[in-house]
Amino acid sequence: MKLLQRQIFLELLKLFGLTVSCLLGLILVGRMLQLRSLFLSQNIGILNILQLFFFLTPFFLLLITPIATMLSVFLTFLRMSTDNELVALKANGVSLYRMLPAPVLFCSLCTLFAFFISFWGLAWGMDMFKTKLYYFAKTHSKFALQPGVFNKEFPGITFYAHQVDNEKGELKFAFVRDDSIKGTSVVVVAPEAEVVSKPQQAEIHVVFHNGRIFRQSGDELNILKFGTYSIKLDLGKLLTGFNFVEQKAKDMPFFRLRDIRKDHGLMPHEDDRFFRKVDTEFYKRLTLPLGCFILGMFAIPIASVFRGLKQQYGLLLAMGLFMVYYTMFSIGVSMGESGTIPPEYGMWAPDILFVFVALFGMRYANLERTPTVVHWLLHLRLPGRKEEAGA
Repeated sequence: MKLLQRQIFLELLKLFGLTVSCLLGLILVGRMLQLRSLFLSQNIGILNILQLFFFLTPFFLLLITPIATMLSVFLTFLRMSTDNELVALKANGVSLYRMLPAPVLFCSLCTLFAFFISFWGLAWGMDMFKTKLYYFAKTHSKFALQPGVFNKEFPGITFYAHQVDNEKGELKFAFVRDDSIKGTSVVVVAPEAEVVSKPQQAEIHVVFHNGRIFRQSGDELNILKFGTYSIKLDLGKLLTGFNFVEQKAKDMPFFRLRDIRKDHGLMPHEDDRFFRKVDTEFYKRLTLPLGCFILGMFAIPIASVFRGLKQQYGLLLAMGLFMVYYTMFSIGVSMGESGTIPPEYGMWAPDILFVFVALFGMRYANLERTPTVVHWLLHLRLPGRKEEAGA
């Protein structure tokens, strides 16, 4: 039995490592172009990109650990079932329950790992990600324009230049429109301008020479001539979607969420929607790690019941079942944040449902009985096979 448990545990670990690596790699590659597009110019080296991805890893690991746990257990027991190893073990008096110590230990370790990420790793990763992202924006980005193209990278500001020399920072026939002030529109036009970068201050200055300023406020229009006029731009505004001042529930440590739930006075300027997000995020940090153990146990009877199924079809089946879980989970998040239902109901519902299915399925799998619904699914193509045999 010790040898059996060791072999099952090692196979689970190998599949878990392979699954996490593949899923994490696919996610991070998909984010690469999105991350690079946050900057005006492509001056961020691959090592810097990898460093940013490393800090995003805890966020993604919290999402993929449950499915990686489920796939590892499912594929392991599906292989054992397909190779008739389960039949041989049961023929020698080893019941399904006696095979459980290894997967239980494996699922417990995955759950503890997910709890560690949920309680501490997620907030640390997001803090470091924002810090490094802002640092790279200051030290690596520069203002790069394309000639004859309107640039709207900065919120509320539109740039245009007929001729551009990005190496020297020189602009010819430059135009800028500033709508960042509510109710007021400012247009600056000049035959010449230059771009001065100040990375250490996270600022860029666009200096116009011998131009005009058109300022419109309501029905009033003012026109001013100038010799030199400078516009200051904050590089931090390049980071679309990253507000370094606003506190978001998804970026907070777990224990900070707990304290805010107990005392709303810690965030006196926030509204009810913010506190609903805090409640939802709090239960999300609890239910996702527990989902590792529940989905892992759920996968054992499913793999045993669908014995003989090819691994590629088994993989699709497992992914489909996880999508059911994740869809319920996403609906719970949306309804909890909107206030449609209490967050705890929506967040705990998928785990509770899958616990009952796992217990029910484990009993059937140990008795080597197939539920009627599964029996019907396995024989959907039976009439077609009979027709082929008759032909």
